[in-house]
Amino acid sequence: MQQAVTTEQLKFRIALTLIEGVGNVNARSLVAYCGRVEAIFKEKKRNLEKIPGIGPTTAQRIHAFDLFDKAEKECSFIERHNIQSLFYLDQAFPWRLKNCTDAPVMLYYKGIQDLNHQRLIAIVGTRNASEYGKQVTEKITEDLKAYDVVIVSGLAYGIDITAHKTALKNEMNTIGVVAHGLDRIYPAVHKATAEQMIEQGGLLTEFITNTKPDRENFPQRNRIVAGICDAVVVIEAARSGGALITADIANSYNRDVFAVPGRTSDTYSQGCNHFIKINKAALAESAADIAYMMGWEIEKKVENKTQQRQLFIELDGDEKTVYNFISQNGKSHIDMITCKVSLPVSKLSETLLSLEFKGLLKSLPGKMYESA
Repeated sequence: MQQAVTTEQLKFRIALTLIEGVGNVNARSLVAYCGRVEAIFKEKKRNLEKIPGIGPTTAQRIHAFDLFDKAEKECSFIERHNIQSLFYLDQAFPWRLKNCTDAPVMLYYKGIQDLNHQRLIAIVGTRNASEYGKQVTEKITEDLKAYDVVIVSGLAYGIDITAHKTALKNEMNTIGVVAHGLDRIYPAVHKATAEQMIEQGGLLTEFITNTKPDRENFPQRNRIVAGICDAVVVIEAARSGGALITADIANSYNRDVFAVPGRTSDTYSQGCNHFIKINKAALAESAADIAYMMGWEIEKKVENKTQQRQLFIELDGDEKTVYNFISQNGKSHIDMITCKVSLPVSKLSETLLSLEFKGLLKSLPGKMYESA
């Protein structure tokens, strides 16, 4: 179980994100070299300058940092509104996103849905959705329920809000990733839906309070949408725009990308058709297409048939930990297993192989494992 973070620790974590010129990559370097976040602000300037990517200018900014009051106010807001702060080293931080090179070091989350759920799908598309686009979104979202999928999108007009509302209507959990702080909802007309999502999913952002939904924030938001999911589905998109940016980012993260084709004469089908044509997206017409290409089966509750077998096989401590995790969580990617069982990669690989030899695990394509 993860240790509770003190207000003082949270203050320094937030402060790290407020240092001018320190991005997410350099922030992780600073933590790695200094050991603890608090130590970054106490380190001598000449030592900070030696850290790769920092240099004299950034070292001076860290040395002269004076926005702790702002960080303390953010701590108070988080506590008052029951917001979960997620640092990139926390166990609850989305493991899929953690493995992306430009992942944020801090996230702010309000909701009940586990961000490390077994299956997360992003559904994105144009704000100017046609009736056909909305119908396709509703049908695909509704049919994904059989596969125990959590729906992720950006709470925007059009395809995004249609996916969220359909998920809520069908008693599915849905997560909205926003391009502003959690002290507001944009667009405001979606406030009622957002409030319902907090009870049936959640709202996620990397931005602190008083951050407005400025244009430059949306590409940053899109990388989180792409990063926390197993795959991105694009439904109606022009040749340029946020949906295709999200799909492009998903490709760079080695995520699966699907696109729903449309008529060649429709402006908001041109982006989907183009991505299919240049092999940046697989053609998908239904939830069944997506599930088939992801290797998913409809979720059914089945009795644990391997438990009796396990009683007669001797397992060491690491083997028991890994086996129990996969038994409880179903098909699991090796990166997720690494994050959750806290074993070095070399030791984990050895343990997985041993469990395969004992007939307790099966290895699947894409570095996935499941109980035999």
